[in-house]
Amino acid sequence: MLVDKEAIRALADILTDTGLTEIEVSEGDSRLRVARNVTVQAAASAAAPVQAVASAPVAEEAVAPADPSSHPGAVPSPMVGVAYLTPDPSSPPFVQEGAQVAAGQTIMLIEAMKTFNQIKAPRAGKLVRYCVASGDPVEFGATLAIIE
Repeated sequence: MLVDKEAIRALADILTDTGLTEIEVSEGDSRLRVARNVTVQAAASAAAPVQAVASAPVAEEAVAPADPSSHPGAVPSPMVGVAYLTPDPSSPPFVQEGAQVAAGQTIMLIEAMKTFNQIKAPRAGKLVRYCVASGDPVEFGATLAIIE
């Protein structure tokens, strides 16, 4: 089996540029998958907020939960892609933070494989905050927003 080192390097560069954790391409009978281990990064990034919360006043701990994915109003990403909060760069966001949303209302787009997918509010409530910015790469299951 011949290994195309240049293709592996190119895919690794794409992972670094986009922040994704894995990418796979196939052509004919050939398949190439490049993945990076993010367990160490996740542990390091999880340790930093814990230290910051420990030294912060008690009032701040109640306001900002350390992990937005544990919030009961978290809206998880249904796919890997790039998040966009506006329909196009010159338009306002689909929903402003602090605004009320109806169940099924579009709150953002995720571009995946050159297709823009509408992300709809799973329930009615107040969009407390976005957990991503326009143009941010997102992983499957990542918290996109908090709706209370």
